[in-house]
Amino acid sequence: MNREDFDMLKQDIIYFDNSATTFKPKSVLNAINDYYTSYTANAHRGDYKISLKVDSLYEGVRDKVKDFINAKSSKEIVFTSGTTDSLNRTVFGFAKHNLKPGDEVIITKTEHASNVLPWLELADEIGIKIKYAPLDKNLKLQASDLLKEITPKTKIVSIAHITNTIGDIRNLKEIGGRLKDKNIYFVVDAAQSAGHRKIDVQDMNIDFLAFSGHKMCGPTGIGVLYGKEELLEKTKPINYGGGMNNFFEGDGSREYRSIPTLFEAGTQNIEGVIGLGTAVDYLNRVGFDKIEEHEKELRSYLIEELSKIENIEILNKESEAGNVLFNIKDVFPQDTAIYLDNYNICVRAGNHCAKLLKDELGIKNTCRISLYLYNTKEEIDKLIQVLKNSKNIFDVVI
Repeated sequence: MNREDFDMLKQDIIYFDNSATTFKPKSVLNAINDYYTSYTANAHRGDYKISLKVDSLYEGVRDKVKDFINAKSSKEIVFTSGTTDSLNRTVFGFAKHNLKPGDEVIITKTEHASNVLPWLELADEIGIKIKYAPLDKNLKLQASDLLKEITPKTKIVSIAHITNTIGDIRNLKEIGGRLKDKNIYFVVDAAQSAGHRKIDVQDMNIDFLAFSGHKMCGPTGIGVLYGKEELLEKTKPINYGGGMNNFFEGDGSREYRSIPTLFEAGTQNIEGVIGLGTAVDYLNRVGFDKIEEHEKELRSYLIEELSKIENIEILNKESEAGNVLFNIKDVFPQDTAIYLDNYNICVRAGNHCAKLLKDELGIKNTCRISLYLYNTKEEIDKLIQVLKNSKNIFDVVI
């Protein structure tokens, strides 16, 4: 659907790597180009017309994002470079200063590196304890299993809304509600969900939310950190410089600005913010109900057709998101990806930045197909035909 909006699709290419990044619609490209050709100026720096226009548009996107995730206030929206940056700010700006040795943080072994490594670093730095919530036989996180891991020392639960491998869709409303009752902070990695599912941070009782623009039809290098206002007030910036201070003196006295500007030192990714706002507009026009239904239909069709191929092993049949992990029996996943690329079919091969998954899956590397709104059944048919002919894979790869 809406394929005419994406110039990348004019090429002879079938793109099934949407979990890594998505294509950008014309409206986003035009918005970025317009900034560079019609009103290039810095934000929050000038007193002339085009600079004031940048200020207005920049802050207008903050309001759009507030509405996009149903935050209470635009003060709760911080622009970052992406999900990784947002999670690091949460860990080293908030958790580092509000947790103490022995406090527990619960994550899972299906989390992306960005939601594992910062916590491991903090554990080494201040002595917190990292716990891994158990997964069911389909490698999904059940709220009941997570809650069993909570102790009086548990202070934070940090999980992905949708995992980038298994495609496990977590029940954030149920989990968030139970954590609120226990006064436990809820951190959510929404990199894989912000462009696919409607998020309501208030309804889900999310304390910190991180997502990236480039995985939801926006530009690279731009992301969002949402934090409840009272928690951002307890968060320290990890970058210091121009734009986030009111004054500083030679005697060391200084005064910093209030949130969210406090966390946006230096010149920000202005084109990225503008492009992100346009991507939000685009997704709202398409409608998340339509996107979700389209992805479900495609995934069901893909699973059905893959299951007919004798030498294909599907590793997450029971998941609901648009990710499908598979391997060709006795073929290294990277060889499969190279083979498919020979037919202009793009898939991801490897561990997908989720290196702990092997502990649960028993397999280190897989091929991943990740679907999005502009993929079609016809593209799946072409993939299936190529995979049916994969007995000659090494004639192609070598």
